[in-house]
Amino acid sequence: MATTSSEPVTCVDFWCNEFGMRARIALREKRVPFEFVEEDLRVRHRSDLVRRMNPVHRSIPILIHGGRPVCGSMNIVEYVDDVWTQEEAEAGRLLPADPLERARARFWADFVDQKVYDAQTRFFTSRGEEKRAAMAELLGHLRRLEAVLGDKAFFGGDEFGFLDVALVPFSAMFYGYEQHGGVDMEAECPALVRWVKRCGEREGVREVLPSGLHMYQIHKEFYQIE
Repeated sequence: MATTSSEPVTCVDFWCNEFGMRARIALREKRVPFEFVEEDLRVRHRSDLVRRMNPVHRSIPILIHGGRPVCGSMNIVEYVDDVWTQEEAEAGRLLPADPLERARARFWADFVDQKVYDAQTRFFTSRGEEKRAAMAELLGHLRRLEAVLGDKAFFGGDEFGFLDVALVPFSAMFYGYEQHGGVDMEAECPALVRWVKRCGEREGVREVLPSGLHMYQIHKEFYQIE
């Protein structure tokens, strides 16, 4: 039986999870009421709810819509975009209407997952020369994304969209890059920093993104950084 857009929505996530922020930003951008159920990632074992709703990966975020789970952060964003977009307002979509632009947005969202997140993790968990190399690689990935952004307001043009949702949660770690890596993000990626500020003016983003200080503090705990 098909699920309708009016059925109850629950988002299972942890407040500092960059991947889960995507789901919550998409929901708030679409003005979808939802219940937030926190799954503390500092606890080793996953809750019964997570094990039942995502038995394959036992990971978050999980969107539960009408009792049925949707898993995977960008999969959730696409689902939200499909279910809660007004048919008469194509501009309200997160994914572009053009198939080629949709494919490009998905490609770069995967780049964030595969390249940016991996380099970020190695930067925080390594030492010495390996840490410096990871920081240089991470900045290189961000500059590549900055080139994709170009002189546009958002990655898709004038409207906040799919790739913005994919990347903006990672901007909450920029403070950590500066504190832990001694870099100046405004000097290294000025256009990207300006984009972050534009995104932060949006209520749907502002309500979800934690402060850079809080993100750095919790990730110091995760990565056991002194």
